[in-house]
Amino acid sequence: MRMYNKENLSFEDTEIAFRNSSDFDLKRAYWLFRVININFMVKIGPPITNLAMKLGLPIKGIIKATIFKHFCGGETILECDSTIKKLNEGGVGTILDYSVEGEDDEKVFDNTRDEIIKTIKRAQNDPAIPLTVFKPTGICRFALLENLDAGITLNSQEQDEWNRARERVLSICQNAYDADVPVMIDAEESWIQNTIDRLAISMMEKFNKQKAIVYNTYQLYRHDKLKSLKNDFQTALDKHFILGVKLVRGAYMEKERARAIENGYVSPIQTDKLSTDNDYNLAIEFCISEINQIAMVAGTHNEKSCRNLVEMLKNKNIDQNNTNVYFSQLLGMSDNLSFNLANANYNVVKYVPYGPIKAVLPYLFRRAEENTSIAGQMGRELSLLVKEIKRRKKIKKVI
Repeated sequence: MRMYNKENLSFEDTEIAFRNSSDFDLKRAYWLFRVININFMVKIGPPITNLAMKLGLPIKGIIKATIFKHFCGGETILECDSTIKKLNEGGVGTILDYSVEGEDDEKVFDNTRDEIIKTIKRAQNDPAIPLTVFKPTGICRFALLENLDAGITLNSQEQDEWNRARERVLSICQNAYDADVPVMIDAEESWIQNTIDRLAISMMEKFNKQKAIVYNTYQLYRHDKLKSLKNDFQTALDKHFILGVKLVRGAYMEKERARAIENGYVSPIQTDKLSTDNDYNLAIEFCISEINQIAMVAGTHNEKSCRNLVEMLKNKNIDQNNTNVYFSQLLGMSDNLSFNLANANYNVVKYVPYGPIKAVLPYLFRRAEENTSIAGQMGRELSLLVKEIKRRKKIKKVI
């Protein structure tokens, strides 16, 4: 039985953060982050890796033992079991994330839908997997969503295609409802997001009458998303459903700004990081103020945002383990946040990506690129790893 420290929450406690990591795990993570911290290596890594895979060079084993091992649970749901167990031992839940992307084929979309439903069935009646997730472009063609967002009239073939895509979403959400397992709909690029938002709200209206089963994602690096959140909440009140919300800062900043410049429109991205941080914290505050009508997952690797949420819960006398509040981080990152929050009895989940190595490579490359672009992220990860390695060495010398 875990004993929780509810008062003295510290994100500096590396003993708790890496309690379930072996010495070998720590050393592998240390060298991995050292490499990621070198921008040049991150830039040349993807083309070299893709070329090696195409040529059939024996690189798959190296990838699986290093970056894949650190950021992914496995190639199948079954292979993720050890990661699920390890996280659960530290009080952290798992979100199984089938991370195949960039496909453009109806058969693949159907297979992805079926795999997502498998994650829901795996999560049913298992408190170690409290949430599930899917990416809309994993089950629908990007260009089709783009046309819908742009208001382009679909021809009959495209309309049939869109009907099939909506049926996939409906099937996933229906299975989530039947299994009583919440499912989150990930956010995508701004020029397809309106269609996804409308679809998400329609699913919430159908399945969130009693509790939050369907969640939509709000990227607060967009200057319009705080307003969008509040508008959606009003819709939820008017139509009598619980609003499911996942709050993130965002993942497509450079792409968004480049497209805005290329096409001559005002970028949807905030002018600076401070504006993003302010809107993110205001969004959390808004959700907490309506906690009986909003279920929220705070997806963040920002220590200050986590601390702010902890303080808000305390100030409003909301229980740490209120099921309408979750903290969320990615597997392989910010363990000091995840495990110390869990140790203090807060609800915490990790995204655990999985899938065939070749198909998951785009996800892994994006993780590396994002990590190097976040100011101080790699330095923070490395300093915590060094701190724990030194702590263990000191203990061994004493023994």
